Amino acid sequence: MRFASIVAFIGAAILCCAFALTGLAQQALTVEQVREFITSSLSQKTPDKTVADFLATAQMSEKLDARVVEELEGKGAGPKTVAALMKLSQASAGLPAPAPRAVAPKPKPIPAPSFEEQQKVLDAAREYALNYAQSLPDFICMEVNRRYVDYHYRPGTDGSWAISDKLAEKLTYFGQKEKYELISHNDDSEYGKTTESVGGSISRGDFGTLIREIFDPSSAAEFHWERWGNLQGHLMYVYTFYIDQPHSKETIDYQHSQQVTPAFHGEVYVESGPNTIWRIVVEPEPPVTFPIQNIREQIDYRYTNISGQSFLLPVTGQVIMRADGVGTKNEIEFRSYRKYSADTTITFDDSDDDSKDTPKDAAPKK
Repeated sequence: MRFASIVAFIGAAILCCAFALTGLAQQALTVEQVREFITSSLSQKTPDKTVADFLATAQMSEKLDARVVEELEGKGAGPKTVAALMKLSQASAGLPAPAPRAVAPKPKPIPAPSFEEQQKVLDAAREYALNYAQSLPDFICMEVNRRYVDYHYRPGTDGSWAISDKLAEKLTYFGQKEKYELISHNDDSEYGKTTESVGGSISRGDFGTLIREIFDPSSAAEFHWERWGNLQGHLMYVYTFYIDQPHSKETIDYQHSQQVTPAFHGEVYVESGPNTIWRIVVEPEPPVTFPIQNIREQIDYRYTNISGQSFLLPVTGQVIMRADGVGTKNEIEFRSYRKYSADTTITFDDSDDDSKDTPKDAAPKK
């Protein structure tokens, strides 16, 4: 039976046949089969978690390149599916590369926008960025941070990451300020403790601070048109930027003993039409003598519903760095967004089961 027909059946049944699913997962899949599976799952609107759970049990017969994962993300693969694909990509790094695909006629490339259009879009994105924090409501959400380590990490490679620990925090955004409260560490309750007491790398300022710093006139950022991009089927203007050290506000702290505010560069993805920002990539340039090197942070924003209104908010993030020669990676997920209320407490389930990922109102405070 051809894989495509199996995929179509699985999508239509929403993967309800456990025996067939288990048997398929035990097969070593080719890259082309993975493409067909994801494409069919998207057309059948199979839940993101269901697709990711299947991929977690699968194995590859050939190398799944990270570029294929990006291609599938561009077609609309959800964050959990993309994370599962990245794990397959890392696990298959040592396998042979797939045979070249039959070359299909390439669509006519979209011409680069004129300089005037580039500047017009950049000006609109700047206005959006500078007003972003004020446009957000007061809200509460949950931030789950899965941290990995690679003791032999080499910059420029996919790495061989081993899970280190998992943090869950309650994030309160009130009056345009962020407040973090540690909920659990490795699923053990840590209420009352600080995230800093756990140790390890963390990032802050994902809700407006970073966007504003990049576009703030005082940062004197240099922007340049780079290319067209595609995120979940949305056409994106991709710009590179550079902020020199004298104008930088990006501070890096090493074990509360050393701090540096380096120059940094990166990319911003601006959606064509609304001119809103969907992705930010930041790569600081610390001095070579600083213990932390090869830093790369990526934040992805998507439309999220809060009390019946749609807001562009962070949904996933990733921070990779090398400290004292050891590679660390943080995979961050923001979820369970809801409107903040001063007289309501919220409890969260920090498990990986989406069905349990619903905040619940507690009784109002007396």
